[in-house]
Amino acid sequence: MTTPVCAGASTAALPATPDPAYPSFASYMRARQPTLLRAARSLTANPADAEDLLQTALTKTYVAWERIEDHRALDGYVRRALLNTRTSQWRKRRVDEFACDELPEPESVAGTADPAEQQALRDAMWRAIAKLPNRQRAMVVLRYYEDLSEVQTAEVLGVSVGTVKSAVSRALGKLREDPELALAR
Repeated sequence: MTTPVCAGASTAALPATPDPAYPSFASYMRARQPTLLRAARSLTANPADAEDLLQTALTKTYVAWERIEDHRALDGYVRRALLNTRTSQWRKRRVDEFACDELPEPESVAGTADPAEQQALRDAMWRAIAKLPNRQRAMVVLRYYEDLSEVQTAEVLGVSVGTVKSAVSRALGKLREDPELALAR
């Protein structure tokens, strides 16, 4: 049997006993969290930001737990931490925001259509495609919307490549004659 040479070495393997102050912090936090969360919500408009703010303030309180002498004044300490943290956040964000007279709008590139007009054109196109016979509609959708080749379209539908070519040609002719699509030309 061996005897330990250093008493400190034999106790180093044992787990450290928890500091009795930290379990009281946990009990304080559980008991006062709803009240402190209401205080944090009064400082921010967003409930998620209020939760983050309270978490930061409680972290600061946890770090300073041993230095706080009067535990009856903990609510005041946490509220001051909430206010100081919120003020710091406000100051940091304030630097990044600048007021200007005009809203910065992206320059419109020549040839770029209005998104509302593009959507109206897409809707008109789908209405015109819906007017086609089923077989032609299927071929146009497979060929141009699904981007399949003529051979692939023929394989999917079980027809010859010549049938796909002629049916798509007739369908495109009908789409060119559609009065609803005349505005797009």
